[in-house]
Amino acid sequence: MNDFARSAGAAFALIGEADSELMGIVALSVRVSLTASIVALLIGAPFGALLAIARFRGRQVIIVLTNALLGLPPVVAGLAIYLLLSRSGPLGFAGLLFTPTAMIIAQVILTTPIVVALMHRPASLLWAEYADLARTDGLSQLRSMMLLFSLGRASLLTAFLAAFGRAIAEVGAIIVVGGNIRGYTRTMTTTIALETSKGELSLALGLGLILVSLSVTVSTVAFLLVGRVGEK
Repeated sequence: MNDFARSAGAAFALIGEADSELMGIVALSVRVSLTASIVALLIGAPFGALLAIARFRGRQVIIVLTNALLGLPPVVAGLAIYLLLSRSGPLGFAGLLFTPTAMIIAQVILTTPIVVALMHRPASLLWAEYADLARTDGLSQLRSMMLLFSLGRASLLTAFLAAFGRAIAEVGAIIVVGGNIRGYTRTMTTTIALETSKGELSLALGLGLILVSLSVTVSTVAFLLVGRVGEK
């Protein structure tokens, strides 16, 4: 108990001093996760809306596969990306392995299915209500998708925040493709795992407190903003 108290005290001291290493780790984590979440939204939201309004062969299979990918083990995704980006892989020439870009790619792979799933269901419900109106007005698929985005702003916001929460808590995939390199690819989750395995709990606890604070903040913002958007 005394060891825990000392570690907790050291953790609060690190946060209070705004330790440069700690702040760099936090900044990288937020930057990588935010970028991945935005990319996932740009890919997943239109795809989810398209699945809601379009009818084509294999559509149901794609929906099932997309939902199945929600349970994709992060380390498996990391391994697949590692093989693609390694020197002997098809994308090895790009030199992206063990870089923040590789970590962003991994997080995009993991978060895009979340965005698709969270967008597809409400978009389907909205399309069932407004499809006849859209057809009467002669809206193209693109304009129909924009209509769904306008009506489903709360769903877009929920999908983005869910993707960000998933991304910033990720450890398995990014440690495989990022390498957990100090000062370059070390994030909050990978540092917590590393420091805990070493028995150095002060930095791990400090980052854990920041990560929990970010998660609570994201959840609170999501609740407040979704409520406001829903009222408009």
